[in-house]
Amino acid sequence: MSRYALGLDYGTNSVRALIVDIATGEEVATHVSNYLSGQDGILLDARDPDLARQNPQDYIDGFYDCVLGALGKSQVSPEDIVGIGVDTTGSTPLPVDEHCVALGCKPEFRDNLAAQAWLWKDHTSFAEAKEITDKARENGEPYLAKCGGTYSSEWFFSKILHCERVAPEVFAAAHSWIECADFIPAFLTGQTDPSRTARGSCAAGHKAMHNPAWGGLPSKEFLAKLSPGMAALHDRLYTDVCPSDQVAGYLTEEVAAKSGLKSGTPVAVGAFDAHMGAVGSGIKPGTLVKIMGTSTCDIMVAPYDRELPDVPGLCGIAHDTVLPGMYGLEAGQSAVGDLFNWFVRRLCPPEYAGLDAHEKLSAAAAELKPGESGLVALDWNNGNRTILVDPQLTGLLVGQTLHTTAPEVYRALIESTAFGALRIIERFEEYGIRVEEIVNCGGIAEKSPLTMQIYADICNRPMKISRSAQTCALGAAIFGAVAGGAFPDVPSAVAKMTGVKDTIYTPIPAHRAAYDELYAIYKELHDAFGLGVKIDLGSIMKRLRAIRAANS
Repeated sequence: MSRYALGLDYGTNSVRALIVDIATGEEVATHVSNYLSGQDGILLDARDPDLARQNPQDYIDGFYDCVLGALGKSQVSPEDIVGIGVDTTGSTPLPVDEHCVALGCKPEFRDNLAAQAWLWKDHTSFAEAKEITDKARENGEPYLAKCGGTYSSEWFFSKILHCERVAPEVFAAAHSWIECADFIPAFLTGQTDPSRTARGSCAAGHKAMHNPAWGGLPSKEFLAKLSPGMAALHDRLYTDVCPSDQVAGYLTEEVAAKSGLKSGTPVAVGAFDAHMGAVGSGIKPGTLVKIMGTSTCDIMVAPYDRELPDVPGLCGIAHDTVLPGMYGLEAGQSAVGDLFNWFVRRLCPPEYAGLDAHEKLSAAAAELKPGESGLVALDWNNGNRTILVDPQLTGLLVGQTLHTTAPEVYRALIESTAFGALRIIERFEEYGIRVEEIVNCGGIAEKSPLTMQIYADICNRPMKISRSAQTCALGAAIFGAVAGGAFPDVPSAVAKMTGVKDTIYTPIPAHRAAYDELYAIYKELHDAFGLGVKIDLGSIMKRLRAIRAANS
């Protein structure tokens, strides 16, 4: 008799349920539920472009809708589902009351943006992130060493501190704060005490500065330097964390009855989508997994038997955050798919507009040679996540003329994200972390051969594609299977349930020279605008013209 696992993937705009045969990795059924609130599921404020929140009720409603949909498409009996895994975006913290109820779900806070979930791409706390960074450095605290030396506005404590300052009524009403990756398992398993809810090592280690070297979270004394309220919150957070192969709890009768699942089904400890996507892509030491969507996350692992250096600009080096028993290393870019979508939505001319705009632009851009447009761009329209860790940086396009076309700009934007990806690879290897292979997953890897070929050419490395088009949900299902006792450990499940496609994008040697020249200019602009390094700006436009002339 076949047995199955259920993976739940909470993304930026929707939640997906995936039912997987644990013996083969066959994806039996899937269903996607779009969040109903805001714009594409995101609560925005026209007065503040840095604000991005979500309605936690959408998470709950989306769970029931996508699970019922997936079960309805399959012949799977709920009795045969051995376990449930959950991944979410992150850092996406939300305030909860003493019973672990999200404040955003309570009538008195339903219309208060600060009481909602603070989505990963919310950058309103950039000043607080700088303050946390500065105070940690001034006081000689170790907390920044494992998160690249700079705390980010995308992360847990900066968002909570900002809430205290702009919405004190929400901060005062919050008994505690919980990552979305921990909130969903808590809801499914009926946890009503935030202090006893299972907290995942993934969110804690990468976004909340949790590390066993200093006993867990940053100290109460350090948080007191930020505010008395933050110090008081310290005792209402958590100390212990768990990897995602552990059981967070068991599905309640109420949730089971409404979702069609079996009560008592084990639910694994939650983690972030990119980290579970890396597992669903078959990650191992030496493999870099690029999860390519609205943003990208670059994930690697390393065994505990080697000593890792602290890597400046990396989003984190933490324990048990990808594969239990290994370090998880995270980097990434804040806008990739979002960057391409911005161009299509805001600047695309009529002849390329429509539902198939990306396909039209990609087809035209594929006809261009590297360097033919004479353009180079910086991929910072949503700030820089790695290696500069600066949300206030913005995009840049250099070299356009009155003859520049939309496909040329579109290709330059793709190239800019590939240049940013190469800079991340270089940063890993500058600190002795070898990238031996690259496996890509996510919508862009699946749908855009142009992007994959450009990445292969610019990074000068083969680009493999994960066998699954739903690697985050698959990774969640893998952890559900392990938590449910179907496998002794995660590597055993990965060996059975993952793989890569036959198609591999290999570098085209003829493209090497042009991209080497363009990347040199990209790095100069990167360092000039990102680090304040003085460069010869006066030569850049003329060098781009020369590259265009040589490749036209």
